[in-house]
Amino acid sequence: MNLYPLLLEPAYKDYIWGGNRISRLFRRPLPDGIYAEAWEVSDRPEGPSRVINGPLAGQTLAEVIRAFGPAIAGPANPRAFPLLVKLIDARERLSLQVHPDDATAVLCGGEAKTEAWHVLEAVPGAQVFAGLRPGVTEAAFREALAASRLEACLQAIPVSPGDTIFIPGGRVHAICEGCVLLEVQQNSNTTYRVYDWGRVGADGKPRELHVAKAFQVIRWGDAGQPKTVPRALTHADGTTSVELVASPYFRLERLDLTDPLTCRHDGRSFHALFTAGTAVEIEAGGERVEVPFGRSCLIPAAIREYRLKPHAPGPLLRASVP
Repeated sequence: MNLYPLLLEPAYKDYIWGGNRISRLFRRPLPDGIYAEAWEVSDRPEGPSRVINGPLAGQTLAEVIRAFGPAIAGPANPRAFPLLVKLIDARERLSLQVHPDDATAVLCGGEAKTEAWHVLEAVPGAQVFAGLRPGVTEAAFREALAASRLEACLQAIPVSPGDTIFIPGGRVHAICEGCVLLEVQQNSNTTYRVYDWGRVGADGKPRELHVAKAFQVIRWGDAGQPKTVPRALTHADGTTSVELVASPYFRLERLDLTDPLTCRHDGRSFHALFTAGTAVEIEAGGERVEVPFGRSCLIPAAIREYRLKPHAPGPLLRASVP
């Protein structure tokens, strides 16, 4: 069977801090409820995305990878998908948390996670916490944690739609209320909560914290600039894009579509697409797939050429691996 662009149905998560903007903003016919996260491109057993078009409809991404191997995610990833792509609706502030990097994941027994957030919607005055203020030491952070005044230790970053924030493993962070984000991350579900702002869970009890492990993985002295600077790229196929993030683990780009665009690549990576501004028709290998506004589509690595036809001018976000 010839592979084709895979339109994906996400797995939804009803974490207590979430809202309903994923269904409202992206015109998804979902029952009433909390949709804190949509795991758009995921092969994880606790939240698999499923193919909803063509001969592979109904299969999870993990099942497709088992059947087709490196033709899906590329020769460096023959048995698993290297990334997890999510939508996040922060109706309330998320916990202050940190993820391990490659080195500390080994020490703590978790999975390394570097991630990036691209802001799709934000209320006026929205912000995120990302990294420590200059001069904050471990001792000062411990003292502030004991006194429940951690905000004084954190870099508060104002955000607006179109901004991108980079969070390497070890950078303490929190998404604040009023943000809707596309998150691209290493394929990991390891999170160490440092502080939860006095919140209680659905059972009326405080949620579990992981302070000891968090202190093992926090990068003390991390006062770098989390907001990235977009960079214009020209690719080997002659197309242009705006690079939002380039890391050892993934690249995130924005394509500003106005007219039909043919993309070609060398087959080393999949292209995970999110239609952030308009519906798009994708043509590859003689097959045409309509991707509605605000949905995700996976171009398998084996598809080395595809054509994008936007219904109207608008941005499309593209994630891949180096």
